[in-house]
Amino acid sequence: MAQHSRLETLTAMKTIGLVPVYYSPDFETAKNIAVACVDGGAKVIEFTNRGDRAIDVFTQLAKFRDAQRSEMILGVGSICDAPTAAMYINAGADFVVGPVLDEETAKLCNSRKIPYSPGCGTVTEIHNAHCLGVDICKIFPGAQVGGPEFVKAVKGPMPWTELMPTGGVIPAKESLTEWFTAGIACAGIGSKLISKELVAAKDYARITEKIAQVIEMIKDVRKKL
Repeated sequence: MAQHSRLETLTAMKTIGLVPVYYSPDFETAKNIAVACVDGGAKVIEFTNRGDRAIDVFTQLAKFRDAQRSEMILGVGSICDAPTAAMYINAGADFVVGPVLDEETAKLCNSRKIPYSPGCGTVTEIHNAHCLGVDICKIFPGAQVGGPEFVKAVKGPMPWTELMPTGGVIPAKESLTEWFTAGIACAGIGSKLISKELVAAKDYARITEKIAQVIEMIKDVRKKL
């Protein structure tokens, strides 16, 4: 089961402002990346359901979290349906993220008090997600949907909306400034942060360093808002 409450998870997502997103078919690699993220200050981590038997790797990650890194808030991404969400919730997911808004997944997560961030690309989808109990909507694909200008436009008539773009957020000061100034709650960043090159080189120290730098940039940007 989840090791962190819904409130704790959502608060951490918004406070830190960064959710690293990644996938690896190898448990040791996945574990080392997760540890690198936590050591850099990003304790809310999204492991995506992207490969065959990804659930096996995730289950091992959850057991590792429970035994050795209890501060880690471990979620699963790329979830499109309720049966898959249930499988990961039973394996210990602290939160669920998807590329689409799925009503049955929302109801399942809500019934188990698991934060659910579905992919939304219109104001109507965001509204429907709120009606289904969603706190933070994922804006996906962030750049193609409209980027920071889309977020700014949504926040005008719906200032209570909390959004997390994934896709289109670059771990650089200019990009982070645009997104957070527009009003996002946090940002999901994948391969632009945890690159294939760093993973192949097993340069986990550099991943930790990049994570810490991004979190500091987010703090700096927020101070000026």
